[in-house]
Formats: sequence, structure tokens, C-alpha cells
Amino acid sequence: MLGGVWKSAAAWRERTFQALRHPQYRRYWFSQLLSLVGSWMQTTAQQYLVLELTQGSSAALGWVTVAQFTPSMVLSLFAGAIVDRVPRRRVLLTTQVILMCTALLLAVATHQGFVSLPLVLVLAFVGGMAQAFDMPARQSMVVDFVPRSDVPNAVALNSLSFNVSRTVGQALFGVVAALGVSLLAGGNADQISRLAFPFYLNVASFFVVIYVLSTLPFPPREIRGRGSMLDDVKEGLRYVRATPAVRNVMLLVGALSLTIINFNVIIPYYARVVFGAREGGFGLLSAAFGIGAMAGALWQASRPNPLKYLRRGALILVVGAVLLAASPNAAVATPVLALCGFGMLSLLVSANSTVQLTIPDHLRGRVMSLYSFVLAGMGPPGALIASTLISRDFPLGSRWGLVTLTGLGLACVLLLWSRLPRELAATPAVQAVPAD
Repeated sequence: MLGGVWKSAAAWRERTFQALRHPQYRRYWFSQLLSLVGSWMQTTAQQYLVLELTQGSSAALGWVTVAQFTPSMVLSLFAGAIVDRVPRRRVLLTTQVILMCTALLLAVATHQGFVSLPLVLVLAFVGGMAQAFDMPARQSMVVDFVPRSDVPNAVALNSLSFNVSRTVGQALFGVVAALGVSLLAGGNADQISRLAFPFYLNVASFFVVIYVLSTLPFPPREIRGRGSMLDDVKEGLRYVRATPAVRNVMLLVGALSLTIINFNVIIPYYARVVFGAREGGFGLLSAAFGIGAMAGALWQASRPNPLKYLRRGALILVVGAVLLAASPNAAVATPVLALCGFGMLSLLVSANSTVQLTIPDHLRGRVMSLYSFVLAGMGPPGALIASTLISRDFPLGSRWGLVTLTGLGLACVLLLWSRLPRELAATPAVQAVPAD
């Protein structure tokens, strides 16, 4: 009996992590995992910092999200055209250096005590400009290191690394911030400078990913004749409009990004203001969401059909958000946020895999930039909508505001339900020429 269980567990492990068999992808994946732990510590520390600077303002959280994701909304389409023209290594190295510099400046400003909300907004905007180019380049890289048969698994493992790092980074935030009290704040726990330590650790993590990107052998990829940049953008838009499987998946992701998928605003506000949690509880609630997301990514990595949980994930996400609104305290909200994370990642991994397996390689940067646009570019208006509805100033209160937000998301899911793809379309064969 034990032998059968062991064999089943081994088969599950091999199936779930099959993309890691490819050495170059494995090397890239582990470097990203380490770097993202630092990034999530910074993100959580920044959210807490904003709430401390503004005495718990949900509007301030919303405006920081606007500053961070507006560049994706404005630049994503042109960024994708550039990613299809320029070596991806060059794009990624540039974006990583910029992000490292913004993290360093935020660390020094917080440590020295001259940090302010306007400075956080400016740094979020600069980092968002880098992310507008980084996201489509990174999304396009999935197919560079694995064969087509392993693309859904690689997409799921990318999401897994993102959410393992989210869980570890957010859970470590409380510990790291407390450690920063003695190392940076001279033992005074009331000083905002205690929040600088997570930012310094994030700066250190960038050196690993920059080294890996500098030494990783990028494979050749297809480059076709080039017209103007505007013509390249139009070609990508025409493809999406003429391909229902891609178009409708993007509409679903965009609609939910405007409504429910705004946990970067919902979680910190509910943790700090609705539930009254401090650093430890704040990090725990954020980590619970990450654990659920990690479970969703693992589940998807072990599934052969990436489309299966496109609809189910959306419904789980809706149910979880309603339960969060009804949660009386942080203890009840913790498993509920795990359910929300599971539903969101089940949905997003299915959506990303569907798009990646449908598009031809020569359009990959442009189409994935449009995917980044509907996912991250909808962040600014979505954050403003979410922060307005869940605010304590909302006429019905924060809890009914979240129910209202969830109802809008559910309406979008139901409108698109019958139009979502149920099977993958064949991807045209392409001929690659050296590019990177």
C-alpha cells in the first residue's frame, strides 16, 4: 500500500514539475523565485507604509496602484511591439536595473525619514514604466525554454513561483519589519524607518536575477519584416479581434481586473482598517491569500487541460470575495482569503495558458502586452473603483461595498460565460531565425 502511495506521489510530482526538467527554464525559474520574495516583501511594506503615512486611507492605496499601473495601461501595446523587435535579454536587464534603483531610493528615503506619499507615488510610477516593458517580455519568455507540450505547465509554474514568493515574502514582512526596528530604527518601534529593511533586502535580491539574465542563453526566435511601430501594434490588435478564443479570454480577465482582482487594495485595507490588524496580522492575511494562490497554481500545474478551470476559477473567486465581505474578523478571513487566492490563480493560469498556446510566435510580444494591459493596465481604474466601494465612507459600508464590487464581477462572468473557449485552437507553425 505504501509503495502505491509513493508511486502516485512520485507521478504527481513529475507531472506537476515537468517543465523544470529543462535546465535553462529551471535556472530562470529559481532566480525569479528568489527575486520575487524580495519584491513581495517590498510590496507589502509599501502598502503598510502608505497606510501609516495617511492614517489608514484606502484612497491613498488606490492612488499608489494608479501610479504603479497607469504606465501599463498607456504603454503596454507599444511595449509589446518593442519586445518583438528588440532582444528580450536587453529589455529585461534594463527593466531590472530600473526597478532595483527605485527600491534603493525608497529604502534610503524610508531609513532616513524623508519618505512621503508623493515620493512613493513617483517611485511607483517609475517602477510601473519599467513593469510595462518587463511584463510582456517575461510573459513571452515562457515558450523560449520549454517545448509546446510543456507550456501550460511552465505557465502554471511561473504562477507558482509568483505565489510562493508572495506567501513567503508577505509572511516574512512582519518578521523583517520587526528586525528592522533594532537594526535601523535604534529600538524605537514607532519610527517609520523600521519599514526600510524589507526594501534593502529587495535591492539585494535583484543582483541574482540580473546575473542569471546576463548569462542565460536565449534561444533564437522569429522576426519578420518590420513596418512602422504603429503598424505592428495594429497587427496585434487585428489578430486579437479576429481570434474569439483570445479575445473573449482577455475580455474576462479585463472585466475581473476592473472589479474583483484588486486584492492589492482590498487585502491591506481590510486587514488594517476593517479588522484592525498590525504588522503580524497584516502579513498573515496577505500570506493566506498567497497560500491559496500557490495551491491554485500547483493544482493547475498538475492538470492536462488548461481550460478546465477558466469558468470554475471565476466562480470560486466570486464566492470567496462574498465570504470575505461577510467575515467578522481576521481569523475567519484568513481561510477565506486562501479560497480567493485559489480561485484567482486557477482562472489566471487557465487564461494565460489559453492565450500562450493559441498565438503565433511572431505576434507573441504584442499579444502578451495586450494581455498585460487587460490584467495590469486595468489596475488604475480598478483600484479607484475598489477603493471607493470598500471605503468606510461608502454609504452602505466597507462590507456591502465589497459585495457590490463582487456583483459587478459576477455580471461580467455571466455575460461572457457561453463565449469562452472550451478547447484550444491550433497554433500555426513558425520558422525561427536568430534574434536574441
